[in-house]
Amino acid sequence: MPTGIRDLVVAGSGVAGLSAAVYAARADLEPLVLEGDEPGGQLTLTTDVENYLGFPEGVGGMDLVQRGKQQAERFGAEFERGRIEDATLDDQPLELRLSSGETIRTRSLVVATGASARWVGADNEDELMGHGLSTCATCDGAFHRGDDVLVVGGGDSAMEEALFLAKFADSVTVVHRREELRASEIMADRARDHDAVEFRWNTELEAIHGSQTEGVTGATLVSHPDGYPKDQAASGVDVDRETVDVGGVFYAVGHTPNTRFLEGTGVELDADGHVVPQTDESGRATARTTVDGVFAAGDVADHRYRQAITSAGTGSMAALDAEEFLEALEEPEQATATATA
Repeated sequence: MPTGIRDLVVAGSGVAGLSAAVYAARADLEPLVLEGDEPGGQLTLTTDVENYLGFPEGVGGMDLVQRGKQQAERFGAEFERGRIEDATLDDQPLELRLSSGETIRTRSLVVATGASARWVGADNEDELMGHGLSTCATCDGAFHRGDDVLVVGGGDSAMEEALFLAKFADSVTVVHRREELRASEIMADRARDHDAVEFRWNTELEAIHGSQTEGVTGATLVSHPDGYPKDQAASGVDVDRETVDVGGVFYAVGHTPNTRFLEGTGVELDADGHVVPQTDESGRATARTTVDGVFAAGDVADHRYRQAITSAGTGSMAALDAEEFLEALEEPEQATATATA
């Protein structure tokens, strides 16, 4: 691990972090990229990306990440496997303590640690994630033209996913463990009123069937009239099981931002843990946070779009904002040096 005080550390190696690294490296900031426990982020779980600009035939998620890393390295970015466990951000230089026990000092930090999609614990989800099982309808919905698909969840995100998938799939079934949705009334009504969207109440996904070669071919659903059927089964209550033929399963049960290390640091987080980006004096969006020298990019600050292309955009914003911050940080030192010369 490099020693001394860095100009910039980028936490995270998904598309947002890689974009920030490319821009920062081209500005001669020599960024250090901490790749995290899962280098490349969620995009590495996506087999084909067809909506990223510049790849008319599509590109594999892992391939896109590797290309980004090579591009950043070409301009001088350094990569190290590491995850920030704790941080002290109330003074310069910023101090980052890694899970390895090492401490890094840096003048600026881009937080691009992403948000982890919540899974439901169904059998075979590890094997089939990215092979017919997805956490993003916008990313993967077009692959399911003519399929029957399931959406697991009951909030606004689940309704949005179901309505988007209804553009492509023959049928969309929303699987919810209760009889009441958490979604807003307007979103729930839109989904209920759509001819292609059906609901399975008091039902949960127990297993997903298929293979990485065939993709998803079916699913086992478990239900109970009082809801929460998995809990009912675990307590010894009889439940109903049914195997259905489906060509895709979509999880829409929320995301958890990877921001635990920012708690108590002064960086403003919303109720769900997303970083809250700040606006400038003119009210325009920036990648700045409430702590000087700390910037945020990608899904860690974006709970709405969560697309590779938008993450790349905010990554470039974060690097440009960091460059401006570092230039301003050096000005007082330069003025002092001139005055004493």
